[in-house]
Amino acid sequence: MSAYVLVNVRSFDDSDGMKRYSATFPATLEAYGGRFVIRGGDIEAREGGWDGTWLVVIEFPSMSQARQWYESPEYRRAAALREGHADLDLVIVDGL
Repeated sequence: MSAYVLVNVRSFDDSDGMKRYSATFPATLEAYGGRFVIRGGDIEAREGGWDGTWLVVIEFPSMSQARQWYESPEYRRAAALREGHADLDLVIVDGL
């Protein structure tokens, strides 16, 4: 069963750390079978509120692989570059 990583980015800066994160982060997905479904684009809130400026959805073959990616040394190194440069929520969700 597929699993999805949903990232609601409320804000981010244009720092070198954030630029390095954006350049490094995609390469961490491949080894765990991850692929982008959504990476940014226009957001049009139709019901309720939306406090994000950027949405990312990543699909993995399984919840286990999504967890392994999130806990991987490769992703943890990339995520450290982002610290202090972005305000976001990240969740892992089982698919259908």
